[in-house]
Amino acid sequence: MTTYGTIPASSSSTPAANLEYIARAKERIRSGLAERRPWKLMFNLRALRLPANFPDALSRVRTNLSFFRTNYAMVFLLILFLSLLWHPISLIVFIVMMAAWLFLYFLRDEPLVVFGRTIDDRVILAVMSVLTIVFLLLTHATVNILVAILIGAVVVVLHAAMRKTDDLSGDEEAAGTRGLMGSVGSPSS
Repeated sequence: MTTYGTIPASSSSTPAANLEYIARAKERIRSGLAERRPWKLMFNLRALRLPANFPDALSRVRTNLSFFRTNYAMVFLLILFLSLLWHPISLIVFIVMMAAWLFLYFLRDEPLVVFGRTIDDRVILAVMSVLTIVFLLLTHATVNILVAILIGAVVVVLHAAMRKTDDLSGDEEAAGTRGLMGSVGSPSS
């Protein structure tokens, strides 16, 4: 019997699979946010001092970028988000691209397969980065985006250079090996 125009009934495993995917996504977001350091530790005013010299500043930047990487990413994205408030189209593109990043890069448990070929994470990272920049630049908010990137970089590097590292917990060595800048020698304050 043909039933044109009706919506086929889905199997009982499909809603369960969707709920499982949402539960895994929530867990991955929680675990990602668990890497965030307490804001009170990051903005401890007693730990802000000018570095003694340039090598000391570089050591602090390496250690702090590794230790506070999730916090710095959140600050950077907040600055970019705030710069796009006066460009609603750019803001919509930014939100859509963030959703694409979440599903294609951050929340994926299994490798991405396109036409039977497994796509490497570095390729996804490069393609998503280029697409995000191109799509945002196509919204004619180039100056806002470039200024936000510059302000974000200056804020992050200034904080990282001025934030002493001697009061950080015992995770400094682990943070240095996992971090953005590679391994770190002995951290100095």
